[in-house]
Amino acid sequence: MEIAFDLNLWLTLCSIGFIAGLIDAIAGGGGMLTIPALLTAGLPPHLALGTNKVAASFASFTASVTFYRKKLFDIKFWRWSIFATAIGAVIGALTVDHLPVELLEKALPVIIVMTAIYTLIAKNAVYQESSLPKNSNSLRIKQTGQGLVLGFYDGVAGPGTGAFWTASSSALYKINILLSLGLARSTNFVSNIVSVVAFVYLGYVNFLIGISMGIFMMLGAWVGAHWAIKFGSKYIRPVFIFVVISMSINLGYQAWF
Repeated sequence: MEIAFDLNLWLTLCSIGFIAGLIDAIAGGGGMLTIPALLTAGLPPHLALGTNKVAASFASFTASVTFYRKKLFDIKFWRWSIFATAIGAVIGALTVDHLPVELLEKALPVIIVMTAIYTLIAKNAVYQESSLPKNSNSLRIKQTGQGLVLGFYDGVAGPGTGAFWTASSSALYKINILLSLGLARSTNFVSNIVSVVAFVYLGYVNFLIGISMGIFMMLGAWVGAHWAIKFGSKYIRPVFIFVVISMSINLGYQAWF
């Protein structure tokens, strides 16, 4: 399904894409902004999810490369997380094809609002440890379980995946927020790009909107990643709380009123 091209709508979606990319790189949660925007633009839920994945891939790629170049993500160390995330994302994206449109229309706003509430009430410990944990069997089990669960969630819905990665990584591995963000942005890219392949196969992508928003999300992600690295957790946490509150109010209004 395609929607008629409208310049004002296109510019609005691209602007939202830039803001979402910036937010996503700093703390995660950009999907809590882009998916409602795509639904409001007239895309049905399946198409909105697939199109959002295309756009999000641009942003997550840019952010992950930035964190990698700053030596805040070690591909070899996190290989089990990457592999498990890819498997979970494929299963999740293929699951979407079997969900009724009516169910998605009702469930997505609820999922997004619940995600926003979680990010506000979760008491995440702030660790200062700048080194990676010791490699062990228990570490690999944690990486695999985390990757499968969050990869699946990202394939099915996606909003807040980056925030969930950041919070759970800090708790599981006792690493500082920048290392958690590096892992979150990189695994988020893996689940995004794998999901894109599945959504393209299923025909649930509007390429014009997805690529256009993606380019602007990429620009926002570049700015956001550098801000996060420069200012650290003291800057990230307040911005994250402000963004989540704003999006929660907006989503609640759209969903119920």
